[in-house]
Amino acid sequence: MSEEPARKSLVLGVLGGMGPAATLVFLNQVHAFTPAKGDQDHIRILMDLNPKVPDRNTLGPAAGATLAEMAGALAGAGAEVLAMPCNTAHAHAGLIQRASGLPLIDLIETGASAARDLGARRVGVLGTKGALRLYREYLAAQAMGLVSLEPERQDEFMATIYKIKGGDLGPAVRKEMAGYAADLVAAGAEAVVAGCTEAPLVLDANDVRGPLIDPGELLARRCVAVCLGLEPVPTLPTS
Repeated sequence: MSEEPARKSLVLGVLGGMGPAATLVFLNQVHAFTPAKGDQDHIRILMDLNPKVPDRNTLGPAAGATLAEMAGALAGAGAEVLAMPCNTAHAHAGLIQRASGLPLIDLIETGASAARDLGARRVGVLGTKGALRLYREYLAAQAMGLVSLEPERQDEFMATIYKIKGGDLGPAVRKEMAGYAADLVAAGAEAVVAGCTEAPLVLDANDVRGPLIDPGELLARRCVAVCLGLEPVPTLPTS
């Protein structure tokens, strides 16, 4: 009996490295969520793991220009749909899609839609200031309000994120992240979104009183579904 031919799937292009550890977790999740009996059943992934992308938390065009160049190169190498496991960098989603001519599976949309599906009305988000702006817009479009940390705690959250980027995943950092999630719940959040891809490296559902949404994990699932034809390919923006 001859073997069944491997299913055809779209080639996924990943703009990664923001940060590297979070990207590697994302790639492992894509692999784990793919229903495969052998090598040929897995999705082909073209990845630019580029930790040299300028800091997305500073104003200016540098990060967008670098991401657009990366996206164009992935398209030229054969990618057919893009994903980017970095919340803050989605401020440049339009530029990335225009530069590459490829649709982007939107991480922010994925996280906001998951909160909507839970029936939440007030959604806490652990993210950078840039990510919070994006989530506020997406949540408002679906009649949900955003709950964020107080300014001093937001600054402390960012310090924790940079500890994680520096490789610190120890108990103290885990306790800090759980504390930020607790602040959001205390402020009325009915669900908490890990709106920075470093957050789930030290935070899981057992650390949060209430639902915890990991957009990065959900993005990995969506990438598998889109590439295997189980979910429609996102449409390119018209402007």
